[in-house]
Amino acid sequence: MKKTISVDPRIRVKTESELLSTPPVIIRVTKFDEPAADKFSEDMAKAHNSGQPIIPVVIDSYGGQCYSLMSMLTEIQEARLPVATIVEGKAMSCGALLFGMGTRGHRYAGRNATIMIHDVSSGAFGKVEEVKADAKETERLNKLVYTMLATHCGKSATYFLDIVHSRSHADWYLTAPEAKKHGLADFVGVPELQVSVNVGIDLKLNKGAK
Repeated sequence: MKKTISVDPRIRVKTESELLSTPPVIIRVTKFDEPAADKFSEDMAKAHNSGQPIIPVVIDSYGGQCYSLMSMLTEIQEARLPVATIVEGKAMSCGALLFGMGTRGHRYAGRNATIMIHDVSSGAFGKVEEVKADAKETERLNKLVYTMLATHCGKSATYFLDIVHSRSHADWYLTAPEAKKHGLADFVGVPELQVSVNVGIDLKLNKGAK
């Protein structure tokens, strides 16, 4: 994702840090684990305090841990600003879910992007009852994330569940236009973050003047 800064020529600065005390935050997500979720939370807080009107989240990931994804989704749901999700290359598994849960009207998939959706997976081991409990939890998470995604995309609650089931639960790869067709993306193309810094000069009449 490109970022351009347009500066009024009357402003003389050498670096961006001199120009902006708090530069706009662009969040990048490549992994879904506990450190990544912690970093996502920190970056979201910084973005809210930067004065920027929107939070861009660039996703380039093969996926990861579902619980870490849930933490990130909570951050997006509780955000006071629109959250733009952007995929330039790939958003798979957890990455696809995070992408689709961006603020509607602000989800961008690059022309060559690949989005992949599949069921939540589990690596359960242990006693029989422990494996059963783990399988039950995996099924709960699977239904939860599919339902959240479908509802957010303006579809029926079982929309994505039904499609994945009809595909025998195989990995479902989508192009950017296909993602838009299914309501996961709003635009095919990647936006540019533009920052404008200008000097305003005006002539105002004093309050006591007649």
